[in-house]
Amino acid sequence: MIRVIVAASLLAQFGMPEQARAQGADYVRVPAGTLVSVLAGDADRGPVPVAAFDMRILPVSQDAFRTFVIAHPQWQRGQAVRAFVDGGYLKDWATPEHPMEGAASARPVVNVSWFAAQAYCEAEGARLPTWQEWEYVAAADASRHDARADPAWRARILNWYARPVGGGPGDVGGEANFYGVRDMHGLIWEWVDDFNALLVSPDSRSADDPDKLQFCGAGAINLQQRDNYAVLMRIALLSSLGAADSTSSLGFRCVRPIASKEKS
Repeated sequence: MIRVIVAASLLAQFGMPEQARAQGADYVRVPAGTLVSVLAGDADRGPVPVAAFDMRILPVSQDAFRTFVIAHPQWQRGQAVRAFVDGGYLKDWATPEHPMEGAASARPVVNVSWFAAQAYCEAEGARLPTWQEWEYVAAADASRHDARADPAWRARILNWYARPVGGGPGDVGGEANFYGVRDMHGLIWEWVDDFNALLVSPDSRSADDPDKLQFCGAGAINLQQRDNYAVLMRIALLSSLGAADSTSSLGFRCVRPIASKEKS
């Protein structure tokens, strides 16, 4: 909970002006539903309810993040507080205010910390998605709200995970999934709000290890669908990070909760 308190203090200190909030982006409404979790600890309690929310259709682009750091220079490379970013923060940019030539508009921003991503989402009147919200949308393919039982669909995702990062991510704008959201797979990994609530032990490959996965340090849980390695890989990646860390394949997108009056 210390992370949450620090983040709230951080965002309050670096409050965003109204013009930044008004810039906005394209969001799509994701209806309420349930997530049949592949984590046994969740599955034992039945499907997890997920409230309706709005999600950014595309990951945040380099151009959008450039606008953000120009308006809020405290988040520029070399200016951001070192407790909130690591040495790789925006290392692929030509200058603290400019991505490499030609990379600004079509590519997702990467090399950003959880703190920077959360601050950006706050500027849009939004927040990072929870792990359950992200997985709820990520379970969909182009025609089904949950395609995780399809071996061919899982194989396509795993094939992307197996490819070397190489020269960085490609352009945003892949095929829309069932909810109208794009690039949930095949482009970058993405931050979630509660990324460090999922812990994976180093010996998680042992099928008979009761401590394979730990959630919030509480009771042990296992992967319910052992062939759904993509989910386990996402958990392993996120649980290995600190909030100030950044990588060349990790970006983010934002979500907005739906006000009570909109639900009625």
